[in-house]
Amino acid sequence: MSVKIRLKRIGAKKSPFYRVVVADSRSPRNGRFIEEIGTYDPLTKPATVKVNKERANYWIGTGAKPTDTVNRLFKNNGVYEKTENVIEVSEEKEEN
Repeated sequence: MSVKIRLKRIGAKKSPFYRVVVADSRSPRNGRFIEEIGTYDPLTKPATVKVNKERANYWIGTGAKPTDTVNRLFKNNGVYEKTENVIEVSEEKEEN
């Protein structure tokens, strides 16, 4: 089972609002998910992103892959601050 961290759209027509969810990659975009870890509102200036950093880091640590958009949101909001060192260590182990 491949787990992804992705956006789930819940807004009305022409007024998007998203939830950041952890879901099986085989489930549809607005379908079943494992856990909701945050929200994203692109209509506010600046865009509002609320993410539970502890849960996001937990899921990334267990192997969940964020989509490109979620990856950008995480980088801009400092979610990766704690996991960068862990990622660097694991890359060094893979090279040896």
